[in-house]
Amino acid sequence: MKNFLLLFSITLLTLGCDVDTQTKETLPQLVKPSADVVATVKLSNPSEFERNDELVWLPLERLGTLEAPLSVWLESDEVPSQLVDGDGDGNIDHLVALVDLAAAEKMVLAVKAQPSNMSLASRTQAEISIKQGGAWQEKKYIGGQFVNVDKLIAPIEHTDHSEYIRYEGPGIESDKVGYRIYLDWRNGFDIFGKSQPALALQKVGLDGFESYHHAADWGLDILKVGESLGMGGFGYWHGDRVERVAHADSRAVTILQNGPLVSSFAIDYGAWAVADKRVDLRAVFTMQAGSRLVHVQLQANEPIEPLAIGLGKAPETVFLSSDDNLTGHAYAHVGTWGKQSLAGDNLGMGLLFKQGLRTDQTEDAHNWVSVMKSPSGTLDYYFLAAWSGEPDGIKTEQGFKTLLEREAEKLTLKLRVSIDSQLSASLRLDQPSAESVLDIAERMADTEYRTKAKDLRNGGWDPERDRPARWEYTTGLLMQAFDDLSRAGADPKFSALAEQTISSFIDEQGNISSYRKDVFNIDDINAGKMLLRLYQRTGEEKYKLAAGLLRDQLSHHPKTTNGAFWHKQRYPFQLWLDGVYMGMPFLAEYSKQFEQGESFAEAVHEFEVAKEKLSAPSGLLFHAWDEKAVQNWADPETGLSKYHWSRGMGWYAMALVDVLEILPEDQRELRAILQQQLTELAVVLVRYQDESGVWYQITDMPNATGNYLEASASSMFVYALAKGINLGLLPETYKVAMMDGYRGIVREFVSLDPDGDVHLNGICQVAGLGFGRDGSYHYYQSEPIVADDIKGMAPFLMASVQISKLLSR
Repeated sequence: MKNFLLLFSITLLTLGCDVDTQTKETLPQLVKPSADVVATVKLSNPSEFERNDELVWLPLERLGTLEAPLSVWLESDEVPSQLVDGDGDGNIDHLVALVDLAAAEKMVLAVKAQPSNMSLASRTQAEISIKQGGAWQEKKYIGGQFVNVDKLIAPIEHTDHSEYIRYEGPGIESDKVGYRIYLDWRNGFDIFGKSQPALALQKVGLDGFESYHHAADWGLDILKVGESLGMGGFGYWHGDRVERVAHADSRAVTILQNGPLVSSFAIDYGAWAVADKRVDLRAVFTMQAGSRLVHVQLQANEPIEPLAIGLGKAPETVFLSSDDNLTGHAYAHVGTWGKQSLAGDNLGMGLLFKQGLRTDQTEDAHNWVSVMKSPSGTLDYYFLAAWSGEPDGIKTEQGFKTLLEREAEKLTLKLRVSIDSQLSASLRLDQPSAESVLDIAERMADTEYRTKAKDLRNGGWDPERDRPARWEYTTGLLMQAFDDLSRAGADPKFSALAEQTISSFIDEQGNISSYRKDVFNIDDINAGKMLLRLYQRTGEEKYKLAAGLLRDQLSHHPKTTNGAFWHKQRYPFQLWLDGVYMGMPFLAEYSKQFEQGESFAEAVHEFEVAKEKLSAPSGLLFHAWDEKAVQNWADPETGLSKYHWSRGMGWYAMALVDVLEILPEDQRELRAILQQQLTELAVVLVRYQDESGVWYQITDMPNATGNYLEASASSMFVYALAKGINLGLLPETYKVAMMDGYRGIVREFVSLDPDGDVHLNGICQVAGLGFGRDGSYHYYQSEPIVADDIKGMAPFLMASVQISKLLSR
């Protein structure tokens, strides 16, 4: 985010337009054109329950403006909004809006460059209050009056019960519940229960520590933290106990925002002495209106593992936990319920975190402990409390379980948000030319080149997976797309980076760093296509040797009884659409270069089995087939997965045209098999193309709750159609659908930032089967939707090359 003026006004205005919140087809036309509308925001609730007080985070860059003022509105109704520093770097970077959505409801907001006269009552608060005007007497601060400050570096004299900081640390609250964090060696997290739904921190502790342990008009302190982490605290896991952040050279608090809808503060722990290290750690705590959740974001200056987050243990409570059979990106929860309130009544405490980050669920003498991974020194999680003493508070264990489950779903199944800015609209052309198509692709590639792509080399860091860079199918996919761009006339730097990145994994003997044949992962084959390109281009023996290692894997790779490659050793007897793309174009090209084509039939046979086993009467393909029909996602009779996942079919469509390009013309029988499949698939793709020009995550369920238009599959389908036309495999009549698809991708997913960066949005981050991924409709909707993921960006770049080539004929 570039630096810009922080002086903004929160604005809310009126727009007169008719909104049909249930008709998907009319959404792009819902907001009437207006000179001061900078962006239109389409929202959809993916849950079958209402989501009230839902906070919509709108990055200013996606809105296409960094200028003040901004406002948010829905028809003639004002929508509460606030400008927020979302990453805590001191710069405003988001506009947030608070909305209520019924189950499965759709909504359209307008963002305007216009001030508002709306006055919002504060529903959140963050504060740190210290005494001024007194004096330190050893470890006590005597005299003085409490004054709120925006920043505080705890003085060396400060410790527990020093009477210097009001209620002993920073506090944060919504209109539901409040919390405080001890700014001393205890680093415990405590709860302020509320007897009325109003902000209360400003009333707490004004007359000393004892007062807030007794019932007041606002409520009271309801948790005994003691030696525990308390309500969702963090520390280091020693294997048998948690070490709190006790030994740090400094502790500093900064109030980041104190607004009506969002408040947050940061604690910077300087030189935390732990695990024989001195680690600087920043913890950011954020709350929003109408929510019990605190979002905790930890960032250390170096990795420190394992971190632990936890809940204090108490007698007369039950421990609650979500099903462990969740996907890595799904939010799991743990909690406690029972008479653990200092008021003697029921209190529920919960933690929510991504399942894939937890390595163990355990306990020590004082805490229920979730042991967490933090490979890059970062960790995000949430905590919450629900007190039975609240007005209409949760009274039962089942009620608290339901709360945890719904909050976990809201975090996992994010609100569908699509932003259409006036700035991004400048990229759209009714009649794209070969030059304009390639220009958008090159600008997008340049954004990726500068921000992430260079880190994918051996020894670098893969930001998408938050781990050291490895020999990955995605790296090979991006480098192939970069190479395609340069060969089509774009900057040679993209092709140079592709060679440098792939070469970084290969030594002179042809060994591939981080590659392991014995795991028999067909995904690992895909990057081998760049090895074959580089060998043809340079003649360097190391590329041929490395490609030979991958070919040897395929020679020994396990197969189903009818001859289809298993997707992975850990996915036995399973054929996935993804794997056809990962392995068969490489196998065909390798065979063409080094085997006189003897493996062409083996490559084509994979398509034959896929067509036989995965086809539906509609002509669509199912994602996967389990020959043994024993996986939880598989039909017990057919072994088929349940749904038509568009990206799975996208991989397959790309594989068809790529292998047809490789097969020589004299391979008539083999080409005829694939030609027929491509012809039939093209008809089906056009049949299920949305009027927007693009395709849905689940191809044939456009009206299902939560289903969304998806960028990677749409890019793959357009690539297959365009390349099919270029190779003479599909008739020119498909050019209409192909161009509708391209224009739809640019309109629905491509965004332009004020600084010139170009992004691809609306990408399903990942989808697979097994290991918590049950293949249900809910599963396919639950995976994160992200921007600039290689699995979407690379196919878009490759599609753009094919379209540019087609338009230049």
